[in-house]
Amino acid sequence: MIIDINAYIGHWPFRQLRNNTSEGLLRLMDENGIDKAMVSSINAIFYRNSQAGNDELFDWTKDHHDRFIPFATLNPKYAQWKDDLKKCHEEYGMIGIRMFPHYHNYKLYQDDGLEMVEFATEMDMPISIPIRMEDRRQRHWLDNVNDLPLSDIESTMRLCPEAKFIILNGRGFEGSSLFRDENLKNKKFVIDISRLSVVLQREIPKLIELAGISKIAFGTGIPFNYPNPALLKAQILDVPEQDKEALLWRNALGMISHR
Repeated sequence: MIIDINAYIGHWPFRQLRNNTSEGLLRLMDENGIDKAMVSSINAIFYRNSQAGNDELFDWTKDHHDRFIPFATLNPKYAQWKDDLKKCHEEYGMIGIRMFPHYHNYKLYQDDGLEMVEFATEMDMPISIPIRMEDRRQRHWLDNVNDLPLSDIESTMRLCPEAKFIILNGRGFEGSSLFRDENLKNKKFVIDISRLSVVLQREIPKLIELAGISKIAFGTGIPFNYPNPALLKAQILDVPEQDKEALLWRNALGMISHR
């Protein structure tokens, strides 16, 4: 089985995406042997009221509970976000939240951002955080948002030690406190392999040496990215079969399992 922890449905304002509907994403998953995907709404990032994007996501995924694992997207600066998150969780069955502090202009480890992390943690919802959405070298000039500093997530982990984090589209983890600080290394988090290397810089093997396979999970970034590179990384990674299963689906499942 393969679970993709890094997938989206919706429209990106700055370039045309392919396979960005539920039907398109399912087709792409089928063609590449991906059984399930954690998905959130791209539209919800840009709507003034993000909940409208979650309403759409529910409609798009409700007939495919066996394939899609929907994550809510909300802005903690919006006054009604707590009620919206409860609706997403209790009525829509969304079991996680995906936060975009760099697009919604708040700090993850302060005030509104931290309150959302703590509230989601109380509901046993993992927090998925993309470090970036696109490579800054190819961005549209209106998309001037910087990558989220990894130190912001580290600071949030220290303040909310029971939270579960799913970190997407990141790299440079080898020298970070996440893998060097014993206190942080033992927190509940996984990082996806979408930007990590197996061969050249050998980032994935090095991270496995530092913290074990339990911190690494399969993620592609579809439909922004093609799934093939992530699949190839998993294929050529020289680890025991049980470790490969952990990377492909067990670690992802562990993040969404209840205590």
